[in-house]
This record gives sequence, C-alpha cells and structure tokens, in this order.
Amino acid sequence: MSAPLILALMTFLFLLFGYMGVPVAFSLLAGVIVGTLFTDVTLAAIVQKMFDGVDSEALLAIPFFLLVGELMSSANVVVRVSNLSLALVGHIRGGLSQTVAVFSMFFSEMSGSTTADVAVMSRALGGPMKREGYEPPFIAALIAAASTIAALVPPSITAVVYGAVGNVSIAGLFMAGVVPGFMIGFGLMIYCYLFGPAGMRRPRATFRELALVTKDAALPLMIPVILLGGILTGWFTPTEAGVVAVVWILLVVIPFLNRKHIKRLPYDFCQAGLIFSLPLITIAAASAFGWMLAYLRGAIVISEWITSLAGNDPHLIMMLLVLLFTIIGDFIEPVPTIIIFMPLVFALTQSADINPVHMGVVLIATLAFGLITPPYGLVLLMASKFVGVRFSHALRASLPIYVVFLITIGFTIFFPNVVLWLPKQVIPESVGCFRPPGAAAYICP
Repeated sequence: MSAPLILALMTFLFLLFGYMGVPVAFSLLAGVIVGTLFTDVTLAAIVQKMFDGVDSEALLAIPFFLLVGELMSSANVVVRVSNLSLALVGHIRGGLSQTVAVFSMFFSEMSGSTTADVAVMSRALGGPMKREGYEPPFIAALIAAASTIAALVPPSITAVVYGAVGNVSIAGLFMAGVVPGFMIGFGLMIYCYLFGPAGMRRPRATFRELALVTKDAALPLMIPVILLGGILTGWFTPTEAGVVAVVWILLVVIPFLNRKHIKRLPYDFCQAGLIFSLPLITIAAASAFGWMLAYLRGAIVISEWITSLAGNDPHLIMMLLVLLFTIIGDFIEPVPTIIIFMPLVFALTQSADINPVHMGVVLIATLAFGLITPPYGLVLLMASKFVGVRFSHALRASLPIYVVFLITIGFTIFFPNVVLWLPKQVIPESVGCFRPPGAAAYICP
C-alpha cells in the first residue's frame, strides 16, 4: 500500500473512532497500529516512540500547573479573585460578563489550563449570571472564549508542550503570549460592552472596598508573581516554577485562607494526577502518530504544497498554517495537533526564516481559537454542559466572538515586533538575540 493511502487510512480511523466516542489517545493509537501493519515498522518501535514522546523534563511542568489549578479551585480560594474582578469592572455595562473576562485573565496566570478555567468560571460566575438574567447560550459562549486565554498567557500548558516538542524557548513563548492573550481578554470586554446584555448596573466600588478585596486576594495573586518573577530572573525553570507555586499554596495560601481544606489535600493530589494522565497518554499517542506522519513523508508533502503556494513569504506561510491549523483544530485538541505537525512547522519555520517563538505564538493562538469552533470545540462543549445549554445554541452565541480571535491572530501574524517586544526586553536570548563579545547591547535578528 502506498504512503498516501496509509496516511489516509490512519486519519480515517482516527476520525471514525473519535466520532464513535473513543478517547482521542486511543483513536490515534488505533490509526497508528493499523497503519503500521502495512509498513516495515514494528510495533515495538511504535511503543518506543510513545515513550520517547513523554520522556521530556519540560513536560514535568504540566502536573504541577494542573495541581496549582486544582488546589486553587478545590480550596475555593478563587472566590477572592472573583470578588476582586467584580470590584474592578462590575460597574461597567454588562458587569458580570466583564468580570468573566477579567477573572479569566487573573486565573489563567495561575492554572495554565483552559479546561480548569472553564470549570472554575462556570462554577464561580455561571450561576450568578443566570440569576441576573443573562441568557445561558451567551454565558457558555463567553466563558468558553475567555478560558482560551489560558492557552496563551503564562504558565500556558500548551506553550510548555510546544516548547518541549519543538525545542523552542518556553520562557519566550510565555512572554510572547502575553500580548495576544490580553488582546483576547480586552477584546471580549469591548464586545460585551458594545453588543452584550446590559446586565444589572452596580455602583462603582469605592477605594476602600477595592483595597479590601485586593487585600483578600493578595495571597492567591502572588502565584503569577512567583511564576513570572522566578522565570524572568532565571532563579528557576518553568518546571521548578510550578513546584514553587504548589509549595506557596500548600504552606501559605491554604493554611491562611482555608485551613479546613488541608484534610482534602490527598484528594486534590490524586485528582491532579488523574487529570495529568489524560494529556500524558495523548502526548504519547500523538508522538507515535506524528512519527508515522514523518516516516511516510506526509509532513514533507504538506510542506512542499505550502511553499509552492507561498514561496518564502513568512506572512503568507503563517496564514496558510493558520488555515490548516484552524481546520485541524476543529477536530483535534491542541496538544496532539502540536506533536503530530511539529515536523511540518519546523520545516516551514526554517525555510521562511521565521522566528520560532513568533511562529509558536501564532499557532497557539490559532489552536486556542479551535477550542470554541465546531464540530469539536472542547471548551465550548464543556461550558455548555456546565451551564446546562445545548451545544448548538452556545455555538450560535459564540459566532460573533470569533471576530475577536480573528483580529488577534491577524495582529499576531503581521506585527511580530509588538508580540516579541516583551521577550526581547526581559529574556532576549529566548528569541534569538545575542550579545557580541565586548558589546553592551543585544543584537536581535
């Protein structure tokens, strides 16, 4: 059987099993195993590739960031962050919808997980929004869209995977993701102000009230300070940052703010471990699928097709990749998509001389957009279930919000100097800048 037919069979089996309800990891493995039977590759080699895919020290950051989100939500500490968000923007038109966007920008910098954001926001703000008269489809669409910020801003788990698989600076991806991440957040606030429900108008919080809620939320808000401060100063790696954040929560946040929760800590650790098993096995399966894609020269064929259309124009190449990843992201989650198509991305990044961090942020933003697009739309599906509304209704309500993501992705493509400004200032080496011998300033390509 020819290589294109084997790839088509693998893809067909993956989609078939996926739509039958088989988990993504096992759907990918089914396609890989069947495809392997028509090649000279042994099943032992496939198993080896699976273990190679998860044998990365950088991936150790994921369970610690997941544990941070689990401890914060389980201990109900996030209520304090929610109160601060409400005090900041609750008086603006569409107060609670504005609060969702601001809360997500805060909490995303603690969890790094879109699914954790959906669960926490649905529980903390979904009910109050319903009681104020917001339509459930709008609530689900807004919460899902806001949760995608976690895929971009540090400590994004998606950025950790991209950096680990593509050998790209994770710290650079963290810093470069700040601009598009906050563009989505402020874009959602503008959308809610202009086109969203008015909601209940609240009086502006006084300085005293704002000071009190800020004081209450001070300990949880130290987590992003610890994460970013430690990474930027070079005191610890992203993985070590996750460990330090967990220690801060265990030794300071929970004992001071919710001491009764200490007896539930074993459950939180077990829960975080179970949650981590899902991306871990998916990474293993996607690594085997991606290796088979490269072995059958699928990545080369796609790369040649894109370069035949775009030449070496970096903007056009990124636009074609955005189109490809938007389609793929409609069916597959970000983590397996990154792992499967990283050889293709690497080849195009090299051929067009695109900054790897810039390319990474563009594709991560695109995959975040795929989390709210049909037919899969993982976080939109989760938000629909948490809020209690049909997926089709939530999807219809999310369509106007797509404009925010399209503007953000377009800006990220065409204004790399703005996107890469922050990493160039704080971690210039992460984006390829270097300091010549005897020179005081960095030179950035």
